[in-house]
Amino acid sequence: MSSSTGGGRKPKPSGRRRPEGDEPSGEGGPDDALVLIAAAATELAKLAQRHKFEVLDHLFAMARLEADEQLRARSRRKLS
Repeated sequence: MSSSTGGGRKPKPSGRRRPEGDEPSGEGGPDDALVLIAAAATELAKLAQRHKFEVLDHLFAMARLEADEQLRARSRRKLS
């Protein structure tokens, strides 16, 4: 008895390629990832503050700032 997973062939690539690092926006895209990272960094910073982990608090705050800056940079590129 043979077993197969996926139930068929994989779709062929369309031949169109995106520039490296450029993913579609929308659900699961880079903008969504940046928003999630910023939110997670904010929550982790609060947790670090509560337990007086000063260096971790600082690092998470920096991660939040970087995620926000990346989001702004992506928005500026989209407007161009």
